[in-house]
Amino acid sequence: MPQPFDPEIVLARPLMATLGTVAADGSPRTAPVWYHWENDTLHMLGDVTSASVCRITADPRSSVEITDFNIQTGRLLHLGLRGAAHVTPMDCDIFERLLLRYLGARGDWNPWFVENVARIDDPNGRLIRLRPDSVFTNNVSFFRTGPALLAP
Repeated sequence: MPQPFDPEIVLARPLMATLGTVAADGSPRTAPVWYHWENDTLHMLGDVTSASVCRITADPRSSVEITDFNIQTGRLLHLGLRGAAHVTPMDCDIFERLLLRYLGARGDWNPWFVENVARIDDPNGRLIRLRPDSVFTNNVSFFRTGPALLAP
């Protein structure tokens, strides 16, 4: 009994997504990612040596799954995006907007994390961009309420 919903509801939230790619032997691979949704494109972080970047460069077929789940309220929204992903050089403005989603105001960022992990101006940084060919939504927030859906 799938119930569709507006994907923007999930895309606007700072949730963890799962990026699915294809390995050289054809087997599936997944990785947790932070994301930023802008101009009908999902932007995810990578660098020139990351496995996801290497796999997408070889085979762009990709998927992203995002689940917004809250056991206390009963919210359970599933969003699936599929299409060909592309790797591009880092766009520092998009990277900063992505970090703002997850870390809050820039003054609140952990300096060690920014200097050692989230290096905005690192020349090896890359963006993985997915402009989905298909989008699937399923609101199953009725698991607590019965037939009535909890509003997203």
